[in-house]
Amino acid sequence: MSDPLIRADGLSVHFTLGGLFDRRILKAVDNVSLDIEQGSFFGLVGESGSGKTTLGRALLKAVTISKGSARYDDGEVSHDLASLDGPDLKDYRKRAQLIFQDPYAALSPRMTVRDIIAEPLEVMGLTANRAETDERVREIAAKCRLNLEHLRRFPHAFSGGQRQRISIARALVSGPKFIVADESVAALDVSIQADVLNLLKQLQDELGLTFLFISHDLSVVAHTCDHVAVMYLGRLVETAPTRKLFAAPRHPYTKALFSAIPSLDPDDRGTAQKLTGEIPSPTNQPTGCKFHTRCPHAIDLCMREEPQLESEGGHDVACHRWKELMSAVPA
Repeated sequence: MSDPLIRADGLSVHFTLGGLFDRRILKAVDNVSLDIEQGSFFGLVGESGSGKTTLGRALLKAVTISKGSARYDDGEVSHDLASLDGPDLKDYRKRAQLIFQDPYAALSPRMTVRDIIAEPLEVMGLTANRAETDERVREIAAKCRLNLEHLRRFPHAFSGGQRQRISIARALVSGPKFIVADESVAALDVSIQADVLNLLKQLQDELGLTFLFISHDLSVVAHTCDHVAVMYLGRLVETAPTRKLFAAPRHPYTKALFSAIPSLDPDDRGTAQKLTGEIPSPTNQPTGCKFHTRCPHAIDLCMREEPQLESEGGHDVACHRWKELMSAVPA
């Protein structure tokens, strides 16, 4: 494995809510440590409200890192994301980009596709003149399966899949190496999802990209990602190579998520594990293990002490009882 492109150590993103007499701290991301290897397709999964998008935006320096550290190192430059500003922040904007979830809301209806894709080049001053800008726009548009006729049109003339390819072209035009794809296929039909995912994998190979792929769809993650991290209430509860994680999940929360994946067998009624209760509020988190209020295997230790990620065989899990529960599973 190569050196990590992104390394986070104890990264936290906290927001202050309320006024002088009703001040609360919302722990959107809390003490997260992870490595994203260069050239990898790293998946991040979890329920809504688990902090996935906030973590992605923290790694893009789009929100302030409250505690801990995060570093970007592509072999050419190295940036400390927690203290990044000024010229270094401008340089990082070229190297790290975001693909938005909603292709309908992400594009200005008043701009042509050419102008949408060219905007990052013009804002960042990456090209010397219009001819150079047009050449770069045509080059990246062709890689995203957009032709010259497409560049003259406005976004309303395109389908959802075509709009998402425009969004991808805009994200790639500055020549980034790190891409955060935040639910980038969630709003698309299944057949179009496959087309966009295949395009992302092709672009990854051609351009040497590294992806942080945020998704609710575990079947998409299984098909696309090399490594997967599972997030719950602002913390990582399990992370492993995709094959290992899907073959033998260790954390009760991960097992519950995987049990909800629909089967292609029409006669399979499924054995989905029902989680009782709602995810706790990030402003009033439970003590001990954050999942113990919904975990069917919780004991007193889980309520008192918060488990830390424990690594074994490249598979990390934060659960006091995972070995005991794994040994209890019938062979």
